[in-house]
Parts: sequence; structure tokens; C-alpha cells
Amino acid sequence: MKLQSMTGFARVAAEHDGAAFAWEVKSVNGKSVEARLRLPQGFERLESTVRQSVQKRFARGSFQATLTVSRSSGAQVQPVVNEAFLRDVAELANRLVEQHGAAPASADGLLALRGVFDMPETVESEEERTALDAAILACFEAALAGLEQARCAEGEALRLLLSDHVSAIETLTLKAEADPSREPAAIRARLAEQVRLLLEASPALDEARLNMEAAFLATKADIREEIDRLKTHVASARTLLAGGGAIGRKLDFLAQEFNRESNTLCSKSNAAAVTAIGLELKAVVDQFREQVQNLE
Repeated sequence: MKLQSMTGFARVAAEHDGAAFAWEVKSVNGKSVEARLRLPQGFERLESTVRQSVQKRFARGSFQATLTVSRSSGAQVQPVVNEAFLRDVAELANRLVEQHGAAPASADGLLALRGVFDMPETVESEEERTALDAAILACFEAALAGLEQARCAEGEALRLLLSDHVSAIETLTLKAEADPSREPAAIRARLAEQVRLLLEASPALDEARLNMEAAFLATKADIREEIDRLKTHVASARTLLAGGGAIGRKLDFLAQEFNRESNTLCSKSNAAAVTAIGLELKAVVDQFREQVQNLE
């Protein structure tokens, strides 16, 4: 399955039996599938079907779909003029001119009066309406397909970027694992130096007790578990990225785990080199998590 971003845009236009229509659809980040529709008056009947189409095709995202519909000149009905009413109004206007000196009425002024001139709406049969609805919905499916293609294209770019972040996390994890400060000889030397300094400062301290406490602290400061968990999370992230699909929430959970292990590694570190690696690791994890927010 392909990886999808939650952002994209598509526009598709079509015609049917004298009617021209177009769909514009776009999506941005969202916790679930949410669709906002802008439909012309009279086409509210399509809302339920349109929402279902979005929900069937996508797992996450905030969507906006706009439909525009126009009729070609050949599909317009003839205007209707109420000639009897127009005649009565014209006679009344003439009397006002003759008897009261009113200004003569103009033709466009008379036609603008309510009830004189009317442009009735197109009357559609049930069969014509059903056919038009089917054409508009087919156009919408084409727009959704275009939107999905745009989201997949951006999703592929995100997959490559996230894979680079995962590789960087792995490199830093291995670097921390191989740091010379974690070698037993280096640890022993560091502990011995700490014990010596304490004994010089306070000769009355029990050297055996100090050695025991130092060994205990060294055990607590060991980052072996954090390194192993980071390696496991790296493998899980690569499996998810290779499988594709709606994996945004799963990767977001892994990002939290990466962040937790990075924080623990920094807090446990008793060597400047490992601390520096941990801080760099946290920066990469933040970048990883930021990009994950864009995934479906």
C-alpha cells in the first residue's frame, strides 16, 4: 500500500446535457475524516453520497469539497412576460403622467417590476435529474482520485524523508553504543578517579563503601537497555514505512518512544560524548515527529 500525506488538491470539470460543473477538493491534516461541503442551491441532495465517498477512500484528513454548476445558453428556458399585467401597469403610468405630471415610465423600469418579467428555472424530469446527479458524482470520484494521487505523491516524498531520519537515529544509536566512554576499562578508570577524589577530600570515608556506591551508580547509568530499545524502534519504523497505508498514528507513537529513550539516554549519561550524541538524537527525533504529523 502507498503512503499518503494528508495534504493535497485536485480539480475536475465535466459537462452533461447542457450543464457544466466542476469539483475542487482539498485536504489538510486532521485527526479523523472530516468533510466540509459547499454545494449550489438545489444540490444538497448529493451531500450524503459525497460524504460517504470521502470516508470510503480516505482514513484521515480534513477535507473541503466545492461544486460549481452552470447551464449553457442552449439549456436556458425562454423568459416569460405577463403582457396583461404589463399593459395595466403601462396604462397606470400614462395616467400618472397626464393627471399628475409624473415622469414617463421607461421600458426597462416597467420590466423590472415584480410580476412583469420572469426567468423561470429549468424544469427537469426525474430521469434528467438522476442522470445529472450520476454525472456530477462520477466527476467527484474523479476529483477524489486526483486528490489521492496528489496525497500519494507527497506521501512518497515524506517516506524518503522519514527513512533518512530513521537512518540518522540508527547511526546515532550505534555511535552511542560504540563510544569509548562505555568501555569497561574507561568506566573503571572513571570510577577509580571519582573514589580517589572523594577520599582526598574526606579521608574518613570508607573506601570499600565508596567503591560499592560507585559500582551501583555505574549500573544505574548504563544505557544498554535504551540502545536496545532504540534499535527495536528503528526496525519497527522501517517495517511500517515499507508496508505503507494509514500508518501516521503508529509512527507518531514510535516518535514518542524515540523521544522517551533519547531523554533517558541523556539523563543516564555520565560522559560528555554520550550526552552530545543524546542531544543530537533528540533533535533528529523532533524532526521525525514533526514530519509524521503530515501522514495519513
